[in-house]
This record gives sequence, C-alpha cells and structure tokens, in this order.
Amino acid sequence: MGLPCLILGSCKNRVDEKANPFFSAYNTPFDVPPFEKIHAVHYMPAFEKGMEEGKKDIQNLISNTEEPNFENTVGALDRSGELLSKVAQVFFAQASANTSDSLQNIEMEISPKLAAYQDEIVLNPDLFKRVKHVYENQASETLTDEQKFILENLYKEFVRNGANLSKVDQDTLMNINQKLSVLGVKFSQNVLAETNNYKLFVGKDGLVGLPESIADAAAETAKAAGREGEWAFTTQRPSIFPFLQYSENRDLRRELFNAYTNRGNNGNEYDNNKILADIVRLRAQRAKLLGYKTHSHLVLEPRMAKNPENVLDLLNNLWSRAVPVAKNEVKEMQLIIDREGGKFKLEPSDWWYYAEKVRKEKYDLDDNALRPYFLLDNVREGVFTCANRLYGISFSPLTNIPLPHPDAEAYEVREENGSHIGILYLDFHPRESKQQGAWCGGYRSHHVVDGKPVTPVVTVVCNFTRPTDELPALLNLEEVETLFHEFGHALEGLFCKNTYNTSYIAWDFVELPSQIMEHWVTEPELLDVYARHYETGEPIPAALVEKLDKSRYFNQGFINTELLAASLLDIAYYTQEAPAVVDVQSFEKEYLDKIGLIPEIVSRYRSTYFLHIIDGYDSGYYSYTWAAVLDNDAFEAFREKGVFDRATAESFRRNILQKDGTMDAMQMYVNFRGREPQIEPLLKNRGLISQ
Repeated sequence: MGLPCLILGSCKNRVDEKANPFFSAYNTPFDVPPFEKIHAVHYMPAFEKGMEEGKKDIQNLISNTEEPNFENTVGALDRSGELLSKVAQVFFAQASANTSDSLQNIEMEISPKLAAYQDEIVLNPDLFKRVKHVYENQASETLTDEQKFILENLYKEFVRNGANLSKVDQDTLMNINQKLSVLGVKFSQNVLAETNNYKLFVGKDGLVGLPESIADAAAETAKAAGREGEWAFTTQRPSIFPFLQYSENRDLRRELFNAYTNRGNNGNEYDNNKILADIVRLRAQRAKLLGYKTHSHLVLEPRMAKNPENVLDLLNNLWSRAVPVAKNEVKEMQLIIDREGGKFKLEPSDWWYYAEKVRKEKYDLDDNALRPYFLLDNVREGVFTCANRLYGISFSPLTNIPLPHPDAEAYEVREENGSHIGILYLDFHPRESKQQGAWCGGYRSHHVVDGKPVTPVVTVVCNFTRPTDELPALLNLEEVETLFHEFGHALEGLFCKNTYNTSYIAWDFVELPSQIMEHWVTEPELLDVYARHYETGEPIPAALVEKLDKSRYFNQGFINTELLAASLLDIAYYTQEAPAVVDVQSFEKEYLDKIGLIPEIVSRYRSTYFLHIIDGYDSGYYSYTWAAVLDNDAFEAFREKGVFDRATAESFRRNILQKDGTMDAMQMYVNFRGREPQIEPLLKNRGLISQ
C-alpha cells in the first residue's frame, strides 16, 4: 500500500494540469521533486487525481478473475496509488519542514480524507478476501523471505485495522479514525504556534553569564522581531537551553523555562489539554472495538516488545536505577547553591545552570569551551568521514539541483566503486515554518520497478544554532550527537534494499541505526578529524578529549530520569481502558508523583507538547530506550574488532541497514550479533551499575 493515500476532495484552486508538476515526470537531476515549481495550489488537484487513479487500481485488483496470488494481489496493492504516494511524500515533508498558512489549511482538510481512504482500503471486504486467500494458500507459491514477511504483516494489518468487524462496527471505526486524524494535526499545529508566539526580550543586563555566540543569536532574533537593540530568547532548543545553562538571572531562567514547559497549556486558542484527552479516549475506544484491552496492546503487538508489560519491565528496571543517581546529582548541585549563599532549593529551571557548575567543578569541563571545536561544517564532514571509513561511501555536494528549502544542502551519495546510492538533503537551522526537534524523512524510498531499482531521496532536518553576523554556526555537544543520530537514520534510508514500497519496521527497532551512530561522536580517532577550532583549525586538545571521556557519566541521572518519565507517561496514557476519560493535567501530575519523579526534574516532554505520542510514537516513546539496549550491545561488536572495522560495519549494513522492514527484527539482530542483545552494556555506558 505504500504511503497512506488521500481521498477525492473539492478543489477550490483548479490549475491547468499541464502546469501541475505532479502530473508529469519531474525531469530533474536524479528525479528529485522540482520544489521551486511546486506551490500550495498544486496539492489538492494532485490528491484528487491521484485518488481517482488509486481507486481504479484497487477496483482493477479486486476485479481480477484470476486466482489470487502474491503478484496479482499483494504486489498489485503495493503498486496502487502511485500518484498519491508521489504527492503525499512531498506534501507531508514540506508540511513539517516548510509549512505555511496554506499548507496548514490543506493539512486540516486532507487529513480526514486520508483516514477515510485508508479505511476504504483496509475495510474493503473483497480486497481482504483476496489477501486472506493468498495468506492461507502461501504454501502453494514459491515466495521469497521478504514476500513471506510482507504477506504475514499485511494480513495482520488488515485484521488489526478492522477487516473482521461487522459493517456497523466498521462505520464506528471509520468515524473514530476521521476524528483522530484532525485532532492529531491540530495538536501539532498548536505546538508550532505556541513555540513561534513566545519570545523573552531582555536588555543588556539580561545577558550576564551568556556566551557571545548565544547573545549574538538573540540579538538577531530580536532584530528580526522589530526590536533592534534588545535580545530575544525563544523556546526553540538552540535558544532556551544555552540560556538555562549560562544565564545568571534566576528569575529569567524560570520565566523562559515555564514558557517552554507550558506550551499547549495556556488556556488559549492553542490549548492542547482537551485535544489530548480526546485522542486518548478515542484511541482507547478504537482498541476496544478491535478486541484489544488497551491502545498499547493494539500498538505493541507487532513490535519487538509485544505488549506493555514487557515495556514496563524494562522501563521500571532502569527507573529504579536512574532515580537514585538523579537524587545524588541534586545533592551535588544543592551543595553549590548553599556554598554560594543561595537561600533556595534547586528547582527544575535551575538544573542546567547548576549542572554546568558541577561539570566545571568535577571535570574541569566547560560545555562552552567545546563549541569553538564544533563548527557545523566540520561536524558534517566528520559524519561523512565516519560513514566513509565504515562503509566506503562518499558524499558529493550538488549545486544544480532543486532544494526543498533555500537553507537546505544536497549531496549525491556513492558507493566506493562510484555507483550511485541516492540523494541526501540536509536542512539545519530553525525557522518559523519548521516544526521543533530533528528528524529524518524521505521524498522517495528504495524499491524495484520492472526489475530496476529506484534509488532513495533522503532528508535530514534539524534545528541547530544559526550562524550570526559575528560567528559561524557553532554546535554544542548535544547538537553534534543529534546530527550523528539523524544521520544514522539517513544511512538506513540510503542503504535499504526493499523490493516493495511496503515495509514493516518494528518501531522499537527503528532507533538502533540512529543511536549506534552516536557512539562515534567522541571517539578520539574521529574527533581528531572534525573537532577543530573554527578560527585556527587546530584539533581539539588531547586534554579536552580526556575531560570529555572522564565526564561521560555526567548528568546521567537527569538524562535517564527525564527520558524514562516521558516514556512511562506515554504508556500510562495508552494503557487506559475505555472509556479512558482523563483530565490531562491531573493525570500527568498524579502519575508522575506516583512513580516518584523527583520535584527537581520535569518529564522530558509534558503532555500538551508531547508531539511524539501524537504522530507515531504513541505507546512507542519507550523505543529510544528499547533500542538503547540494542545499540549499546551492538557497539560492543565494533569495540571488540575496532570501532572502524570494515567487516563489522559491512555485517551491520548487510544484516540490519539493508534489511530493516523486510524481516523479523530480532532475527536481524541475531544475524548481526550472533546472539540476542544483553542489557549490561547499556547499564555500564549510562553509569547505572558500579564500574
């Protein structure tokens, strides 16, 4: 089925079909979308026409009088809706990274239609009858392992989406899906609006303690807002967290932090409390309708974890280890407060400021001392060098190629022998048209058409510190780790060898390719390549690298506790049995109090801006932790042979990066590692067991 498709819609802005870029071959280098020619007015006509074609594809499939087999049923379904997939891939990528009022309006209009068309596929009794026939008679065909895996998951996907329900229940299900699709879009748009609408303006006295690069960026933000001569700080990560880390003004730190943690919870038109409550209620209702105890049980069935009980076993194991470490960190910071004559107890908005003091005191390491060595251009080359040393691939900049946004960069990715792998876009900096966070997506995935491979077009989107008139883009360590992380996703997208558009990636396995890349960030061998002073070009001093190594357990109590709190909160919402009526603020507070979240730490995401649990990580935020068990264990394989061992890297590429979504996740891991994963490397690397 490929990407979800969208149903027929009223087209208020009809344009000449010949002028619509979606209605013909792109005729661009590497067949990338002609972004500069695509405008908002083109999307709805393309969705409309694509829907018509998709419906005809499905009708032709179910009208086929031949006995159903894999090729004429599953293969035909995979090829259906080609135009819809084409437009959807561009639209949803742009709606996340380069939105506008027009695109947001289109997104609200097409989301329920998307849900309706998807339901029309999975609830089509004639289509399900054919799929079921192929599933039950697969022994009569000679299927590849990939085909068997797709068939197994496709059949179960139909069942999990209501194919066996009565007509009355199917109508109820479709109504729920329509409502959820609109609520999800509204939630996301509200978070973006809340993020964009807030700015903390300060005078020069509000800059005490801040590094020059952060102050310069704030000056440019204020200037862009029409308040030149002031400094503005936002709730975007490159702005808020350096401020919390370095500002000596406790009241301003608290004000900015509260603005960040109350996004979607301000009782205004962008309030997300009722929206989230409705989403939780409707998802629980849908799960019950489909015969599952809770939404978590429905979601987790096809994943590695299988059920919420297994998720909670892992999270609670780590929680019991992380909270005591976090409490010790509180004691260390409170000692500094008391020693400095502070007459207050540590609060959540104080954490970054006093944690930085602890780092300087214990490890003689100033995070700001690292920034000059993390010039964005150099870090990007460091990521490329890492991939080259592991896999032999190269990245060539492209200039004469359409870009998804003027800020973006494009690269051709090639094998060691020079053959083409795919196209990689990089889009680094915040803007009001871009959602928060960082992600990897794609404008085209690898598949095979008429025996010929179609190569991928992958995009990495981030929100890193912008360059200013005075300074280039200098990253902090967390931003460096983020780039390596998203690049790991990109490698998977580039290396995948799917035959079909359809794939079934276990969501708790999907972070393995990304998180394992983070292990190379501070490897001295690689640091020597990319960590060079932006002015002198001198490599990062050995003494600074040694301090980095010694501080590897720094703040791990906080890091693990805030992450686990969010993961547990996610599961708590979605293990509510129908009717699952919740008051979001009360539910969040009571649950986090019950599990013992200490008052000095706030969950990494509070409910009203927790985008992950709305847009695909519902009952899945634990995946980062589940995959951490995998990536820490997998990296031990590299340590055993050498962190740049080509044979180990090729095994990881062959068994994991090329196969993900086409075979069982645990089997892929065992094929690479020779055994199932062990948790000890994770506990050791996070400082959660005695060394």
